[in-house]
Amino acid sequence: MDLILWRHAEAHDHPDLVNGQQGDPLDLARRLTPRGDKQAARMAAWLDRQLPDGARIYASPAARAEQTAQALGRKFKLRDELAPDGDPLALLELVQWPNGKSPVVVVGHQPMLGSVIARLLGLPEEYCPMKKGALWWLRHRERNGALQTVLVTVQTPELI
Repeated sequence: MDLILWRHAEAHDHPDLVNGQQGDPLDLARRLTPRGDKQAARMAAWLDRQLPDGARIYASPAARAEQTAQALGRKFKLRDELAPDGDPLALLELVQWPNGKSPVVVVGHQPMLGSVIARLLGLPEEYCPMKKGALWWLRHRERNGALQTVLVTVQTPELI
């Protein structure tokens, strides 16, 4: 199974910098900046060339994640489990890791995506940092009777 974790591109700051909370209505409404639009388009063009037709695509209901997913130009579903305050285990259940049959793209947020990466790669930290607009492509496989999670690639919009 392939799992592609794509952090939303650069978005405008929360309008309430002092009291704003991740996942509140103002946070969910934040949109991509012009630079974020370019990041999403660049990454989407690369990903579209790599991704098979049967891939499932899920996105957080936050506007910035939805805009990032829209750049791919494929059908996707908004899922509440992927909201900014989401649970990494809920993400893994949604995508049916590691037993899903088709590749899955998840467009979401930190720290949830980093927490999933750390868990799947056995990293000691609670989560690993992930740049805005970047994606991590992980693959679950069996090799010589052992189950493995392999890091296929890490891409950032600036390097594509």
